[in-house]
Amino acid sequence: MEKGTLIEFRLQGERRLAVADRPEGKKHWIVIDERGQSHTLHPRQVTYEVAGCTFKPSEIHNFLEEVESYLDPSSLEVAWELLVEDGEAVTDAQMAQLLFSDQSPPLRYAAHCLLSEDKIYFKQKAESYEPRSATMVAEIKHQRSAEEAKLREQQEFSTRVQQRLTGILVEWQDSDRSRFDVLERFVLHPENASRAAQDILVGLGRSQTAQAAFDLLVDLGWWSPHENLFLRRSQIPIQFRREVLEVAQQCLESPPPDPDVDRLDLTHLKVYTIDDESTQEIDDGLSLETLEDGRQRLWIHIADPTRLVQPGDELDLEARRRSTTLYLPTGMIPMFPPELATGPMSLVQGRVCAALSFGVVLDETGNIQDYEIRASLIKPTYRLTYEDVDEMLQLGVRAEPEIEAIASWAVRREEWRRSQGSISIHMPEAVIKVHSDDEIIIDVLDDARSRQLVAEMMILAGEVAGRYGQEHQIPLPFRGQPQPELPSEEELVQLPAGPVRFCAVRRCMPRSEMSITPIRHAGLALETYTQATSPIRRYTDLLTHFQIKAHLRGDPLPFSAEQLQETLLSVTTTAYEATLVERQTNRYWGLEYLRRNADQVWQVLVLRWLREHDNLGLILLEDLGLELVMRFKRSVSLGDRLEVQVSHADPRQDVIQFRELVDQEAQAAAS
Repeated sequence: MEKGTLIEFRLQGERRLAVADRPEGKKHWIVIDERGQSHTLHPRQVTYEVAGCTFKPSEIHNFLEEVESYLDPSSLEVAWELLVEDGEAVTDAQMAQLLFSDQSPPLRYAAHCLLSEDKIYFKQKAESYEPRSATMVAEIKHQRSAEEAKLREQQEFSTRVQQRLTGILVEWQDSDRSRFDVLERFVLHPENASRAAQDILVGLGRSQTAQAAFDLLVDLGWWSPHENLFLRRSQIPIQFRREVLEVAQQCLESPPPDPDVDRLDLTHLKVYTIDDESTQEIDDGLSLETLEDGRQRLWIHIADPTRLVQPGDELDLEARRRSTTLYLPTGMIPMFPPELATGPMSLVQGRVCAALSFGVVLDETGNIQDYEIRASLIKPTYRLTYEDVDEMLQLGVRAEPEIEAIASWAVRREEWRRSQGSISIHMPEAVIKVHSDDEIIIDVLDDARSRQLVAEMMILAGEVAGRYGQEHQIPLPFRGQPQPELPSEEELVQLPAGPVRFCAVRRCMPRSEMSITPIRHAGLALETYTQATSPIRRYTDLLTHFQIKAHLRGDPLPFSAEQLQETLLSVTTTAYEATLVERQTNRYWGLEYLRRNADQVWQVLVLRWLREHDNLGLILLEDLGLELVMRFKRSVSLGDRLEVQVSHADPRQDVIQFRELVDQEAQAAAS
């Protein structure tokens, strides 16, 4: 390099020109740029030498101005088209001649700038540039086009987000929905945080956290502030697939032939369906028939969805995938499409309905004396609520003596099971309902006679179904429960009667089990039992119907023992997940109710210790039927009643804290 040589170098990535001034040491040169600033460079730092003339630093500006007018990147495409077929490499001088028909220093440098910045048509190879293949150029252009479109989409998405945040209604695009999906996954599984989710948040000026993603989805109205994350994290489908809805519509318009052509006509019987007022899937009804010999036969009629569903068809597979109907405070997610579940599958008042009817004659002690199971036709007479039945029993309505008789048999039946060693646990149960305006209502179920009546009749039907399966060696989803090791009478007597004592017994109860062969159910004190009374909302009950009805018709069983076992494995796993979602969702809304009513004074009962040495125990809010954890600031005993207020509640973080009120505080709060 000589003094006066114009050279190019990079300073912090920026292209700069300078004139060689003098050597510095053995290899370095001091160069002066157009601003008069000196730089010490090693030859390796020089990216280009302008050959053929010498310059002064003051001439750099004019040189660059002359070069600038030739820097049109589109001109490279023309050159590439001329060179690509031969595939020969070119130098900057050859490119200047090709583009500008001149090889003067400014034009050679312009060619160098174009080639060195080009990422599409040419690639550098030593001191020359080789044209890329047509295939490679097309691929690069495609990638660039995709990147530009992606950037444009991001900018348009950001604009729509800002508009929505200012209250303007926008129409979200398909590409927006994919971004929301990414954010949703980040919220639901923050441990698997994706770069895409964080990039979206950064692009919108939000922090890169799962909470920020949740807040954004809420701010945009994509999610509710009380979005059910438990449900979203589960594998439980919320909507029905189009194919399933189409099959359901076909069933409504053209019901398939009834596989049970010889149904027993029981439409002459008075049938009572007893449910909560809000119940939509009506799956059981009760009748009483007086036989010629004076004995009374109880009829438990169960809805018969197998009238419309066959094993392995679209509806059956969808119900199997769901396993159960979910009952959440915000509404139910049915196992079958609602048009079927609440329509032709249900026992609708005044309509002739297909049913599976369990006819049972009990002896004086409440034991089963005789039974039969028949595919039937019934016509529900009355749709009653539990409150209706309680009132009828209390008033002794003479026009409906069947209700009193069924209730008497239910009492006798319960006494018989108690004599066999049944274990009864009566704890308050909260029923939480959330209305469309997010109003929360919590009711506490009591041990009303009507509820005991229905429960005993359903247990009776389950025992009859189990007996039938056992006697005919039919594989069924039998339910059982191992014998618990209960506290001794002496231990129980030391505990306050009521919830505290029931809570101690409940702790000892093992989980129920399922088997394809009969097993004893210790809690119910039955040697054989299977659930058969909710086939619209429990898939295991539907399996029981499939098996029993096929046997009644004399058809081959739809499920072999091995097939039933395999099906139960998947179904029970999904049903357990559904139970967890129900439990978590109820707890969330229970805590939200307490958060909103933080000023309320609650009377609580100390149920049991979790860690007595830490004063950590379980309390029961008696007015709400909620069981929650509390750390006590003083010594308390099981069965003590305290007055407390919520000191802190965060439903999303599953946190609730209470403080006990002393007498003066309680009086002040009450006033």
